[in-house]
Amino acid sequence: MRHLVRSSMLVALAGVVASLAPPAQAATATATFNVRITITAACDIATTAPTDVNFGSQPSTATNVDNQGALNVNCTPSAPYTISLDNGQNGTDANSRKMSNGTALVPYQLYRAASRGAADVWGSTTGAGGNVFAGTGTGTVQNLPVYGRVPSANFPAGSYSDVITATITY
Repeated sequence: MRHLVRSSMLVALAGVVASLAPPAQAATATATFNVRITITAACDIATTAPTDVNFGSQPSTATNVDNQGALNVNCTPSAPYTISLDNGQNGTDANSRKMSNGTALVPYQLYRAASRGAADVWGSTTGAGGNVFAGTGTGTVQNLPVYGRVPSANFPAGSYSDVITATITY
């Protein structure tokens, strides 16, 4: 029995000693890595269709017939862009755009501003003295008005039209 008590005491003592011992430390190691992305600028001028500049039905006595359409542009936030408009199918430059009905031609103009002044003509010239529209992307669709004017409707009766190509550069 003495042997049994002594063994029990040794086991109890071993348990106490084990509980007083510091716990085993877990080993750790670390590493670092990079997370990267390169975002490139993007612009879209065709996903949301433009709104035509439609001067409607006008009497031949009408002058300074105004209306507007719109381009819808979506560009990367903070991305600078320019939009140019060509001369149409019948113009030799931005100042000589014409809608046609066969051989009959009706002059018209497109502008970047509602004031429709000479300095507001919207064309395709870049750089100093340029007449393109300049903007900065927001990451959402921007509706950009295209202001139009027919100085005089004093032309043969009929339906006249032209096609303009808008080009965005970013």
